[in-house]
Amino acid sequence: MANLLNLERVSKAYGVRPLLAEVSLGVAAGERVGIVGRNGDGKTTLLQVMTGREPPDDGRVSAARGLHVGYLHQGDTLDDTHSVRDAVLAGRPDHVWAAEPQTREVVAELLAGIALDRAVVGLSGGERRRCALAELLLREHDLLVLDEPTNHLDVEAVAWLAVHLAGLASALVVVTHDRWFLDAVCERTWEVHDGVVDSYDGGYAAFVLAKAERQRQAATSEGRRRNLARKELAWLRRGPPARTSKPKFRIDAAEALIADEPPPRDRLALERFATQRLGKDVIDVEDVDLVRGERVLLSGATWRLGPGDRVGLVGVNGAGKSSVLGLLDGTVAPVAGRVKHGRTVSLAHLTQALDVLDPESRVLPTIESVRRVTRTATGEVTASAMLERFGFTGDKLTARIGDLSGGERRRLQLLRLLLGEPNVLLLDEPTNDLDIETLTVVEDFLDDWPGTLVVVSHDRYFLERTTDVVYGLLDDGQISMLPRGVEEYLERRGGSVPGSRWDLPASQTGGPPPRPGETPTSARAGPRAGTAARAGSAQERAARKTLARVEKRLEEVSVREQELNDEVLAHASDHERLVGIGARLTELAQERSRLETEWLEAAELLD
Repeated sequence: MANLLNLERVSKAYGVRPLLAEVSLGVAAGERVGIVGRNGDGKTTLLQVMTGREPPDDGRVSAARGLHVGYLHQGDTLDDTHSVRDAVLAGRPDHVWAAEPQTREVVAELLAGIALDRAVVGLSGGERRRCALAELLLREHDLLVLDEPTNHLDVEAVAWLAVHLAGLASALVVVTHDRWFLDAVCERTWEVHDGVVDSYDGGYAAFVLAKAERQRQAATSEGRRRNLARKELAWLRRGPPARTSKPKFRIDAAEALIADEPPPRDRLALERFATQRLGKDVIDVEDVDLVRGERVLLSGATWRLGPGDRVGLVGVNGAGKSSVLGLLDGTVAPVAGRVKHGRTVSLAHLTQALDVLDPESRVLPTIESVRRVTRTATGEVTASAMLERFGFTGDKLTARIGDLSGGERRRLQLLRLLLGEPNVLLLDEPTNDLDIETLTVVEDFLDDWPGTLVVVSHDRYFLERTTDVVYGLLDDGQISMLPRGVEEYLERRGGSVPGSRWDLPASQTGGPPPRPGETPTSARAGPRAGTAARAGSAQERAARKTLARVEKRLEEVSVREQELNDEVLAHASDHERLVGIGARLTELAQERSRLETEWLEAAELLD
């Protein structure tokens, strides 16, 4: 099938820095692609070149005739003179648009709390973003291009958007730092780095596995980055079963890669260290009433945070999550009840607002003015080492704070808090403006951070990765423990149905995720019912024989590949011999690809 859009040897630079260097790629009809990479490496530039907003310096961008592209960029094109109804619904009255089920669903999910007759000019940045996304989803497109679509959405809305996009027939290209969203929606991942775009099959989990495997086979020297990939992969492997529903040959590769990898954090060791620093009493919320404006957020609520607790807090936008953090840090007073802090509590609160810092100050002196050396559960770390760990290297160490990007200032803000050695840390949307590579660094640091942690985040992956228990604000005046985490929250909110429909992208479930209102059984059984072999049938027996044959041959291919790789090392100076070995390795890689496809087709008959 011909691609909807093609880039052929495209190059694009800003100043002397090349962001894209002879990049060639394409998007097929119905394909769903996620784009990842560090801030500033060219993700948004790639989208702008693809959609014609920016011309390439060299190369060619071609599109199918009559292609309709919808583009959600980081600004918006809403007319300030219009009402929300005009901007999103083309001015249609309620009785007209409400007769369309899809329109009702989009309005209910994305425009909740926004009056349709309200003027666009008075909307907040988050409300404008939701209006722009709603307007885009209500139009028909062959290709949707979305730049950070989950910004300003709560966990519930992100889950709905994932299901909605996975059910569309149009192709999709999305840039997002939300790794759970990438896994739920995307069938292919592009990584933008150093002017090139690497393509990987599958969503984020598959990308982590494939990238770590490439690094292992190539024996790269980037030890720290590789260790982070291995550590994250180990967490993915130990996560919910649905997240690891991969073919056997991929599971075997993952198991070999992480065989000696310990769990991301030693909970008992951290709790012991936290108890030494905090004592037994940390924060007690006792019979508290909390009111903001005319809305009652908490009524007689009681909540206890102990030493070493790692807690996630979820709720819809406006439920009071930030107010609860303010209650914990003492900046918001309860109407009734009390909030009691332990005697040794040293609390730090990362709010959504960026710190006001002297724009003329330099990065390294600013950090060293807080503390030159900090302690973690694994030892002492210097301020300069912390800066390097958080991506401030080379010229960035002496850069003016006024010259830093929003993401870099967010990193600096978090780093300043951590160097203060708090033993209670409150994080309010800490993933805002951070790229995925930075998020893995933050997660890695928090693994060794000994204290009580409370995280408010719409980023489900980060929430599940850094916390051990989730509480929810369910509009009942209480802070409710959710033993099954975000999944239980979605069920209790009515935004989900029992089951794990959020955990697998469509490519792994055999069809698109269930639509709202469907049961997991009907949603899952529908696409598969016509393809699964009947138990005991000749078709089933043939499929099992195919699996056995293919797995045996895959083992033989792996052994032969290892032998050839050993030959490469042994004959590194024999260029003629290396050419021959390279050709045989290419043939084996092609055979492996064919065998894996055959394995998947046979396995589908047995599911």
